[in-house]
Amino acid sequence: MPIPPEVTGEEIDPDVRQELMSLPKGLADDVARNLVMVAQLIDEDPEKAYGYSKVALRLASRVAAVREAAGFAAYANQKYSEALAEFRAARRMSGGVELWPVMADCERGLGRPERALAMAGEPEVQKLDKAGQVEMRLVAAGARRDMGQLEAAIVTLQSPELASHANHPWTARLRYAYADALLAAGREQEAREWFAKALEADKDGATDASDRLAELDGVEFVDAFDEDEDETEGANDDRDGDEPNLRDDADDLDDEDDGEDEAEDDERR
Repeated sequence: MPIPPEVTGEEIDPDVRQELMSLPKGLADDVARNLVMVAQLIDEDPEKAYGYSKVALRLASRVAAVREAAGFAAYANQKYSEALAEFRAARRMSGGVELWPVMADCERGLGRPERALAMAGEPEVQKLDKAGQVEMRLVAAGARRDMGQLEAAIVTLQSPELASHANHPWTARLRYAYADALLAAGREQEAREWFAKALEADKDGATDASDRLAELDGVEFVDAFDEDEDETEGANDDRDGDEPNLRDDADDLDDEDDGEDEAEDDERR
């Protein structure tokens, strides 16, 4: 797959670059450039990102960072079985636990929420950093909802992290998930409060909390382009009714001239 010439591979994370040093330099550069493309495209064009990840995987399947990138690209395309296999391979190679929550979420994607819940109770969770533990809590709550256990999902999300006034990268998503669960349970007023709290913490627009709030408040959004088109059409309709028809007027003038000519002929006779 073509890679823009401005992508050099130097943009790659230093830790990943360190992993790639086990490869010959030319090969390492090629892999790095493909991984950069994966990172750049995974949100806006996950299908293309997946293509670049497969190239990197073909070139360096024994590098943990490559298997991890391939996993995330497959995950972004909802290829959960493939993603899970890549994450497991990356975990075996690296020995880390960072991928545990997303591996559990793959189990959810495969229709196995009970396995995701079982993973939420494994010792690996205690080895996760705070962000990873919050992510695991979100996955566990989602698994509860998958199983129809709505109240249990709400309780799962109730935590010191949810109650904290500090703003972390995961705060908005945690509050949003809690609000969404409350709304599903019919607790609309509480849900509105938590959607508002999610919006307050969402500096990067990671959630659609503002839209959910508007829905709860009964606010309807009108497309400005549609509104402009309606006004233009209305103006055209008004013009059609008010402006004189020049073709009809010309015909009237011709009729008047014909009448005058006939009168002159009668006078001559």
